Amino acid sequence: MDLLNALVALTNFVVVPGLAYGSQLALGALGVTLIYGILRFSNFAHGDTMAFGAMVTILITWAFQSMGISAGPLPTALLALPFGILGTIGLALLTDQTVYRFYRQQKAKPVIFVMVSLGVMFMMNGIVRFIIGPGDQRFADGERFIIKARTFKQMTGLDEGLAIKTTQGITVITAIIVVAVLFWFLNKTRTGKSMRAYSDNEDLALLSGINPERVVMYTWMIVAALATIAGVLYGLDKSFKPFTYFQLLLPIFASAIVGGLGNPIGAIAGGFIIAFSEVTITYAWKKVLTYGLPDSLAPDGLVQLLSTDYKFAVSFAILIVVLLFKPTGLFKGKAV
Repeated sequence: MDLLNALVALTNFVVVPGLAYGSQLALGALGVTLIYGILRFSNFAHGDTMAFGAMVTILITWAFQSMGISAGPLPTALLALPFGILGTIGLALLTDQTVYRFYRQQKAKPVIFVMVSLGVMFMMNGIVRFIIGPGDQRFADGERFIIKARTFKQMTGLDEGLAIKTTQGITVITAIIVVAVLFWFLNKTRTGKSMRAYSDNEDLALLSGINPERVVMYTWMIVAALATIAGVLYGLDKSFKPFTYFQLLLPIFASAIVGGLGNPIGAIAGGFIIAFSEVTITYAWKKVLTYGLPDSLAPDGLVQLLSTDYKFAVSFAILIVVLLFKPTGLFKGKAV
């Protein structure tokens, strides 16, 4: 029975949060890896693009709530999400046409694009803070839990309860659907094949008659959609705060680089590797070990390797190790 309690505690505090967080990082890393693979630069404004998309969705959600519109047991933000995606697509295309297009025409080096993206990042960050403010914004409504700890205890008779939040379930299901649609688009549609050809060999793609501006436009549209979905799912699961999305840039880039920058499958794998690394290293294992070990060996302390305040240090450490020993990542993406 104690082993079952240990398994439930592990699922409750490590497996389920790791799956949800990994799904959010995977969606964010997919956007980063698409920009790097197709447009050939590291977009440091991606975190604030996520924040902008989440902000638009929150504003529409508040408007829906004031009008009495809801999604029943599901968060109202799901109804507002398409509007957030459209708003972020508009911003991404506007930014590309007014900023990045000039440097493409000048055939600027990738490092120039990186520096430009830093400027765009600060501008987006300022816009989001000016419109919605720098503080925490909670916008999740509907049913809070799919399974409540008390209900689980009553059903199983165990001492440890399993609680799965609605936002965690929505995150995982949405990520699966979005990834499936994205891979279908890239592998089965003519536009997707053009994007892959442009990524593999730009000169050969141009000789084949592929319109580069069209490839760029579709890339930004897809990236904006991915960023908005990832940003909204993260905000629903935790809370929305503009500076948090700036901090998320580190684990998102770490996910993309660990998996292989420019490789979509690697971005997904890297997202879950980083997520579970952060969760397992910052989790206090006392409860699990107390259930699983004899009383004489039960730990007195928290058995926590790092405080949750240092979770981003885990991403940084993994990133440094990968860059030093395997810069192409686990799935052999493009070297950084």
